[in-house]
Amino acid sequence: MADEPTLRLNKQLALQLAIARREADNLIDKGVVLINGVPATLGARYRAGDTITVDGKEIKADTTYQYLIFNKPVGYVCSRKQQGDNPTIYELLPPEYHHLKPVGRLDRDSSGIILLTNDGNFAFEMTHPKFNKTKIYNVRLESDLAPLHQQMISDHGIELEDGTSTLQLERMNETDRKSWIVTMHEGRNRQIRRTFGALGYTVKKLHRTNFGNYALGDILPGEFEITNIQ
Repeated sequence: MADEPTLRLNKQLALQLAIARREADNLIDKGVVLINGVPATLGARYRAGDTITVDGKEIKADTTYQYLIFNKPVGYVCSRKQQGDNPTIYELLPPEYHHLKPVGRLDRDSSGIILLTNDGNFAFEMTHPKFNKTKIYNVRLESDLAPLHQQMISDHGIELEDGTSTLQLERMNETDRKSWIVTMHEGRNRQIRRTFGALGYTVKKLHRTNFGNYALGDILPGEFEITNIQ
């Protein structure tokens, strides 16, 4: 029939809320998703023109995926809500991109590449540990890193409260033991800072240049580029 529903509800929720489809199914199962005022059921589909709400908030019917590469400056937080006096990255983005969610995080004192999207599956694949996405950082320490500590971090790992942290370290040049290129395949909270801190070092600068297949390139601080999935 011409009016038969043809659009999957969980796919649309994942798109608009930037969550994985299984998370969308959890919302449906909780009974907080309505189609034209009627609670939706798992596997539900909807017609173009139907009104979809989640916890009373209407969800747009736009089905276009968007992906941004953003160069986060120091001093901004990756959050929709301001945290204390710290501004959010959304203050640097045009309003038409405020519905996009950051993929992973950089803390306030760190800078560099952040991806933003409304594609929940993409965000899941970029951040879940099983996908082993490479992240590369330029790190500047307050003091020289001892060769022994370099070997400990790279070869044996450092024990933190949430498990062993192993980082790949490369010197930026042969005369400087404060500046390092750090490669990692995890994404635990403040992992690089905590790893060096466990050995008595303070990270003065942490700038992420690469996230998976995506590189910051020549994007200036506070600016962004639209990209496609690679």
